Amino acid sequence: MPVSIEDVSRLREATGVGILKCKQALERAGGDFEKAVRILREEGLSTAVKKEGRRAAEGVVASYIHAGGKLGVLVEVNCETDFVARNDVFQALVKDITMHVAASDPRWRTREDVPPEVVEQERAIYRAQAERDKKPPPVTERIVEGRIEKFYAQTCLYEQPFVKDPEMTVSELIRTKVAAIGENIVVRRFIRFKLGETLSEDAAPAK
Repeated sequence: MPVSIEDVSRLREATGVGILKCKQALERAGGDFEKAVRILREEGLSTAVKKEGRRAAEGVVASYIHAGGKLGVLVEVNCETDFVARNDVFQALVKDITMHVAASDPRWRTREDVPPEVVEQERAIYRAQAERDKKPPPVTERIVEGRIEKFYAQTCLYEQPFVKDPEMTVSELIRTKVAAIGENIVVRRFIRFKLGETLSEDAAPAK
């Protein structure tokens, strides 16, 4: 069915994908906007996976300071070329990531970054909880693995639901932009500062 230029423009704004691909996705989706978004996301994941091994050494270090100055974030996001680092789609992605880190407080970048001893400690806690409820061993292990997956989704940036669109993870968000831009994109590192969070209650005042 014919699609309107307004719908194409809206889809492009929502996904960052080129106009032609947006038009084709809407046509395949029969004009259904949400279905077209899913089509582009699925294509984006496939395209991005092929680019993930490519070296990304350009990019930006960006900051975000929350209203009131009590919360701040620094993020380094890399791409392959300086040209893309100045691209509006890339810049918008970086802004979204800094705001997401401020809102969702991830502890690690990916599940591979979580120290093994932390994972084992979590497993031990979940296993003890299941055994206390007298679950059979096979059920206990399924419960433990399910809770570990939830732990990753809560604490790892790439696996967290994107704060502006919880239907997709941050990893999926990045992959849609990789598909749109045509370069590998990597969140290299981040740090989140919250005023007073490292102070103990009985800390002596500075002199």
